[in-house]
Amino acid sequence: MTAADAGIVVAAGVAGIAIGWLVASMSRRGMRERLLAVGTRLGENGSPNGQGMAGALSRLERSAASTLETISVVTSEGIRLRRALDAIPQGVVISDGEGQVVFRNRRATEVMGTRHGDALAAQAVDELLAQSWNGAPAERTLELYGPPRRTLMMRSEVIDDADRPLGVVAVLDDVSDRRRLEAVRRDFVANVSHELKTPVGALSLLAETLLAENDPDVSRRLAGRVQAESLRVNRIIEDLLDLSRIEAEEHPPREPLLASLVMAEAVERVRSAAEQRDVKLLVDEPETHVTVMGDRRQLVAALNSLLENAVKYSDEGSTVEVFGQASGGWVELVVRDQGIGIPSRDLERIFERFYRVDHGRSRQTGGTGLGLSIVRHVANNHQGLVHVESREGEGSTFTLRLPAAAVPVR
Repeated sequence: MTAADAGIVVAAGVAGIAIGWLVASMSRRGMRERLLAVGTRLGENGSPNGQGMAGALSRLERSAASTLETISVVTSEGIRLRRALDAIPQGVVISDGEGQVVFRNRRATEVMGTRHGDALAAQAVDELLAQSWNGAPAERTLELYGPPRRTLMMRSEVIDDADRPLGVVAVLDDVSDRRRLEAVRRDFVANVSHELKTPVGALSLLAETLLAENDPDVSRRLAGRVQAESLRVNRIIEDLLDLSRIEAEEHPPREPLLASLVMAEAVERVRSAAEQRDVKLLVDEPETHVTVMGDRRQLVAALNSLLENAVKYSDEGSTVEVFGQASGGWVELVVRDQGIGIPSRDLERIFERFYRVDHGRSRQTGGTGLGLSIVRHVANNHQGLVHVESREGEGSTFTLRLPAAAVPVR
């Protein structure tokens, strides 16, 4: 459903409540008018005789009793309607048949009362109300540049009761988060397409060349490149699946885990890659009582991503350190390398999906650009954080900070 469609649905739902509000308001005005009419008739009749006075007083008493009962019902209904309109997340503004604004719910008051948006939003609402009263339903998009920057979808339409126009209702929907999510989704699809296009294109070209090649040695080399590109596609898909699963598990089941066991499992996964690159793994396990509260699979995946990056971007013969420590109510898992380091301009963006500091080296080492995004999501899922310190040419230190378990593992 688009933002415009959502606005139509909300406006239709609000219209029923708004009709009740306007009818209640008109009912209160009608009661006042009836009481005034009775008083006027009494005044016009001058001083009636005793029998006439008794009849007039009796009619006035009945009218007053009926009016009081109706006022009580209408007041209760009005309170319920106001509460219902205040409870919805959209802003609602209602004007009567004379074009006067008779109601704003809590959300509309908040939107139109902000420092940077009140004048623009109020003006836009007034224009929509007038436009709808003079014709068909009206809608528009309003950009408020803040801070914070917001996007409002606004729609208004006439509300009536049995084809009798009662007023106009305008609905204000803040679609800022929705727009941001749509942009993230578009970027993600574009990035995935780009990442898969290169190896898939290479596979097609290599396969075509391999079919036409008669030299066994050349065929073996081409087959090796086909295998390498296939592994690259497989890594991208595996990381995408891991990221999708971790994003879906925002609140994973957590249990007390020994930090030393999490570290040991993650280190074991990268030991073979470290040996191939002649990178030494220096492991300093925390004391046995240091316990983290978390999901084992997610924590091992996050620490493994940090270790894989450290090994990939370290020179041959260098050392990668990994250690854990307790710090107050937290447990810190730290990975420190002596690699190429990260430029300061890139530090704020390295946790974005598919972001690479060195595109050439990342592809050469088989990186997908998703590992650090996985680490960030795991940290968020555990109400923790990930921090990086780095200097070009000297290496990087990543710290995964997680809540400690209140009860140690037995």
